[in-house]
Amino acid sequence: MGNLAHGRALRTETACGRHAAELFCAYTEDAQRRCKLPTCGRCSGAHAGLAHPPAAMADSPFRLPRTWWQSARDASRETIRLDLEAAFYFTHLILVFKSPRPAAMVLERSQDFGETWKPYKYFAANCSATFGLEDDVSQRGAICTSRYSSPFPCTGGEVIYRALSPPYAAEDPYSAEAQAQLKITNLRVRLLERQGCPCLPAVPTPRSPQPPPPLHYAIYDFIVKGSCFCNGHADHCVPVAGFKPVKAAGVFHVVHGKCMCKHNTAGSHCQHCAPLYNDQPWQAADGKTGEPKECQSCKCNGHADTCHFDMDAWLASGNRSGGICDDCQHNTEGQHCQRCKPGFYRDLRKPFSAPDACKPCSCHPLGSAALPLGPRTFCDPSTGDCPCKPGVAGPRCDRCLPGYWGFGTYGCRPCDCARTCDPRTGDCRSTGSDVTWHNEAPPFQAMLNESEPAWGWEDEQGFSALRHSGKCECKEQVLGNRKVFCGMKYTYVIKTKILSAHDKGSHAEVNVKIKKVLKSTKLKILRGKRTLYPESWTNRGCTCPILNPGAHITWKSPMETSTSVLRCPLHVRTSFGGKGCLRGWITQKGYSLMRRLQSSFTSTGATVFGFEGKLP
Repeated sequence: MGNLAHGRALRTETACGRHAAELFCAYTEDAQRRCKLPTCGRCSGAHAGLAHPPAAMADSPFRLPRTWWQSARDASRETIRLDLEAAFYFTHLILVFKSPRPAAMVLERSQDFGETWKPYKYFAANCSATFGLEDDVSQRGAICTSRYSSPFPCTGGEVIYRALSPPYAAEDPYSAEAQAQLKITNLRVRLLERQGCPCLPAVPTPRSPQPPPPLHYAIYDFIVKGSCFCNGHADHCVPVAGFKPVKAAGVFHVVHGKCMCKHNTAGSHCQHCAPLYNDQPWQAADGKTGEPKECQSCKCNGHADTCHFDMDAWLASGNRSGGICDDCQHNTEGQHCQRCKPGFYRDLRKPFSAPDACKPCSCHPLGSAALPLGPRTFCDPSTGDCPCKPGVAGPRCDRCLPGYWGFGTYGCRPCDCARTCDPRTGDCRSTGSDVTWHNEAPPFQAMLNESEPAWGWEDEQGFSALRHSGKCECKEQVLGNRKVFCGMKYTYVIKTKILSAHDKGSHAEVNVKIKKVLKSTKLKILRGKRTLYPESWTNRGCTCPILNPGAHITWKSPMETSTSVLRCPLHVRTSFGGKGCLRGWITQKGYSLMRRLQSSFTSTGATVFGFEGKLP
């Protein structure tokens, strides 16, 4: 709060002695309103001690009370104008005249930098005769008043205007009604009719004091009280860009026009929300209750720098959230940048606010089936899983499922073989080991021969539920005697940890980590991560077990070569050859089995390492 005229230039149409030196006289009255001898002088704009410029009205009224502005000698009308560099809140005006107050004047303001003007108040000795308006002395709230138009006192008379005087009183200074009354960009006073001191004769006579005094306007102080306009969202203001205060004698404080906003608002007048805080409609603070009405942040998950308010979204949310995030970054999209773009998937290992939370899909464009979520949507945006075309497998859907061949536009075709075929040509494969697998039962081998060839993708044994018409018999087998287990001619027994399981539509894909291995052939089974393809237990009438990530599962090869009857809850084809079944890993029973196996295998000279668990 302060004098808005301080540090700014006041403009008038004329000034005494602006073009040439002028003589002037001023009369004052005594207590009985009798004329005193005139005080005469000379004004000249060329000499600082004789000048009376408009700036003299805006200097300090306390340090320099006897400086004034004076119009040219014969000016019948005059205008005083204050132009502001921004919108301000205007509260009241105080004029202190050196000359007699005008017989008529009007105070006006502009809210659009001088394009249009509206009157604040009319001043006249006779409101009805001068302006055709009612006088607020007799009619409360009238726009005209005669209170400040008397010629007495002939010097030192005041004109006071309060912007929120009746009928413009407002309880909330930040309300729309208050802003319409208080906000200004320009202020002007039009002096329409001068009047002399009544102690002077209306018509000079030879007995009148010589020289006859010219009539003029003269003002000591022009005080425009106001503050920066911040809608209740700032405590102080700084200079507007490019504004340079006008130096005035005795003036040390200037009211600046750029608000230092808080409450998550922005703008020169805190008139809108900050770029990322448009989740609710902007509001001015409540000056009556003191509620700040802060702007609320948009929920953009760290993937946008700005947002905008949308009324439709606001209404659709039940007046809870209307923020729309702009230009979502980091491959995200949505009102709140809450999902990955088509072609990207959510990396669950990272918080969604991380810049790299959305990873590009790695699906093969030939083997992947587009999802009905939008164009170019190949992988599941929440998991990254690639939906494969019929007969296609692999994390990227870039190869044929075991038992299929001919990777192409329409997927892969089933092999016309009893077991498997070449994935490129479809030629059937037959190996001696396939025939003799279940005809021999050599001791379990604990050590692996690194010189043996490891099974790769091309050597995988395929089995698909889509090509099998049998029904599985979900029978559990309990190991009651170690001789029973030792008599079972398993090709291998392994313990695995489930890493992930994915429904590929035409088949399931299970990623495991092999942790323990027991085998009875030269088949090389390496520990580490492998991919298994269980046949569909739903199609085969079984619904168990559930493969939860982190679970430990024991897999074994079947005892018999026939696949017409399946005797375990889930049969699979593995990435290291052969069919297999699985059972859940139960640690407590695993220790018992471990001891039985060690005892049995030790007696036969076999080496057992790190195996524990439950076998069906």
